[in-house]
Amino acid sequence: MASVQTGLDRVLNGEAILPAGPLAFCTNYTSVTEDLGRGVDALLAAGAGIRSLLTPEHGYWGAAQAGESGGDSSDAATGLPILDTYLLEGEGLDALLRRTEAPQVVVDMQDIGTRFYTYMWTLYDLLCSAARTETAVTVLDRPNPLGTRSAGPGLAPEAASFVGRVSIPLQHGRTLGELALWFNEVHVPAATGSKAELEVITCTENRPLGAHRWVMPSPNMPTTTTAVLYPATGLIEGTTLSEGRGTTAPFELFGAAWTDSRLAAALREHQLPGLEVREAVFRPTFSKWAGETVHGVQFHLTDAEAFEPVTTGWKVLKTIAQLYPEQQLWREQTDATRPPFIDLLWGSAALREGIDDDAELTEVLAASPAAEEPPAATDLYSSHR
Repeated sequence: MASVQTGLDRVLNGEAILPAGPLAFCTNYTSVTEDLGRGVDALLAAGAGIRSLLTPEHGYWGAAQAGESGGDSSDAATGLPILDTYLLEGEGLDALLRRTEAPQVVVDMQDIGTRFYTYMWTLYDLLCSAARTETAVTVLDRPNPLGTRSAGPGLAPEAASFVGRVSIPLQHGRTLGELALWFNEVHVPAATGSKAELEVITCTENRPLGAHRWVMPSPNMPTTTTAVLYPATGLIEGTTLSEGRGTTAPFELFGAAWTDSRLAAALREHQLPGLEVREAVFRPTFSKWAGETVHGVQFHLTDAEAFEPVTTGWKVLKTIAQLYPEQQLWREQTDATRPPFIDLLWGSAALREGIDDDAELTEVLAASPAAEEPPAATDLYSSHR
């Protein structure tokens, strides 16, 4: 079977052409060629008029932890200015685009298929700014490592944040290019009154790149297994439990200083599809429960196709609530005016309230916003049909 060619690969081999003229390149270290060279270097060698690099959360090299970025700097190899877009939106991002003095932005980053991963929201904010500033946008598409399956609820307006600007499914089943088309068709005009000028240079197929081409897209997303588990175990970020940050297996390991062997035993009894459950003891080096011994669980993925992220995430939280009713489950916001973080991750208060009320998953989903269906015109790959 022929290897998948990304949008970047297709530009470099001459199958697709970038617009001529100066451009800003919104990217990070996940923009790599077929032989794992840096995308920025390859595009410059091919004559692309890159004038600056725009970077998302974690910075260009992905060295910054969650909720952090690299700040403005310059790229050591090329001398190009690096402009940090993280948490910029509205007039602030409009001003940054104008600073680039480039009439177009090219985007190439690896998304992982889950709504509360932030690279897609960098893209959304860029599209809104591009619509306001009349800046053209070209997305170099990459496959979604979770494939085309979508799952989970949509997003309520009161739960909008940088882990979910607009309503798409929790596991969205789209490539970044398809999301760009969806945003630009529906949500960007609603936010700005107009669409951005947008082109998507597609992959040859939307199927996962080979394991040798996996580049971990952020410090706590080391493997494809992490990415598959993330729509379920990422919800633990909204609790007081460790989601495994500060260990070598984030989003596989989880627990708290107050959990014990009962947690693994109870989760094993549920026979969660696609998973084996192992009792585990770990000590995070940073983040929640740093330096403390945690008696928790490790999930071992046995069948990614059988794995059910929404059922698993709900079952984990419900089991913890039932086993440890005396413990505070939900993580508090530092800003009391904001909804609890679990609401931002799920997309509404329905999961938190349902767990507190010992509700079944069918009741939680019925109380959650329905996931929107993307316009058919945004389907770029036959795997959707």
